Amino acid sequence: MSLEWTLVHPKATEEHLGYLPNFLYEEDPRTAKEQFDDRYRFGGGWVPFEGFKLLSSGELKYPGDPPMPIVAEVKLRDETIRLYTHSWVVIIQKDGTYEVARMD
Repeated sequence: MSLEWTLVHPKATEEHLGYLPNFLYEEDPRTAKEQFDDRYRFGGGWVPFEGFKLLSSGELKYPGDPPMPIVAEVKLRDETIRLYTHSWVVIIQKDGTYEVARMD
């Protein structure tokens, strides 16, 4: 059974989630990163990108680009997974550390 995503952005629709809901399962004991890496194999797996900053507002910022708003989010145990515009996905750990990858 897949997890229940919350649409955060006022213009977000279920279609914005694409296949993401099919990649994460509560009953799978692995982390979000491990599940994405396994189930997103056709797209290259989970490949982290460096240089992004998660702002206190929740927006995601890359140098030289405008901040990206959260489109949707979901909790998987102690991890928060957020989808941003342009197919950027962030996995945030309980301690505040995070990884960013593009999943389009």
